[in-house]
Amino acid sequence: MLSTDICVRLRNPTLLASGILGISYPVLKRVYEAGAGAVISKSISIEAREGYKNPIIVKTEHGWINAVGLANPGVEYFAKEIENCDIPLIVNLVGSNEEEFGKMVKILDNLKIIAYEINFSCPHVEKVGLEIGDDPELVYKIVKKIRSLSKKPIIVKLGLGSSNMIEIARVANDGGADAITAINTIRAMCIDIDVAKPILSNRIGGLSGAAIKPIAIRCVYELSKAFDIPIIGCGGIKDWRDAIEFILAGASAVQIGSAVSERWLDIFNEINNGIMQYMLRKGYKSIDEMIGIARY
Repeated sequence: MLSTDICVRLRNPTLLASGILGISYPVLKRVYEAGAGAVISKSISIEAREGYKNPIIVKTEHGWINAVGLANPGVEYFAKEIENCDIPLIVNLVGSNEEEFGKMVKILDNLKIIAYEINFSCPHVEKVGLEIGDDPELVYKIVKKIRSLSKKPIIVKLGLGSSNMIEIARVANDGGADAITAINTIRAMCIDIDVAKPILSNRIGGLSGAAIKPIAIRCVYELSKAFDIPIIGCGGIKDWRDAIEFILAGASAVQIGSAVSERWLDIFNEINNGIMQYMLRKGYKSIDEMIGIARY
């Protein structure tokens, strides 16, 4: 009843969003066993990244602002971490050019991962993420390169930058992308009025949580109208009502991020049970029947 297709079939439409619980395989497996349909790794780069110095996260009235700096141990270390993977794992990749992505795919492609999610959307790190995602030509080259090296599904994770999201999605689709995740965090900052300085060490970070949900809903709605490929909704999902709102807007699945930090792993079963009860009340027999019906 809850199974859904995001270019691979999942047992339910809830996924762990990238960046929430690091890169430890036992932790990722625990998330899946707690009820997630699949889990997504933290962004992995070709070389290890230390990230920014503390403070890297601050709580706001309606969410969180973080600037972790894409800290990760690098692709070779992570490949060893997941060499015995036996859960539906999507690896999120971040880089500066098609050569870096190509090298990472060559290292990872023989492992038992179900898809790649390409980070074109991190809003607070130079020369990767959103800076790459704002360049249509480079987005096309990167997706095309990955497609030439792998038969695994490619999901592109888009954010709100200076370019038109629909256009970036179009060139990614032309390059061979199989699905789209929308959205990542949104550029934001918070100032300590006692010392008159930004709180985060990087000054600017990415806002997540309930504050960005209406924006994410709009993006999913517009993307689902423009493209006939699966859309994965992400941004401010805290309960089953939020998840259903994304599905009705056009999402085939949803990613849970900040809410995991606040409510821990029970949230996956809570959301899935809520979706199921909603479907029973409304007479829906599958997630497919619900996807995008708010567009009509």
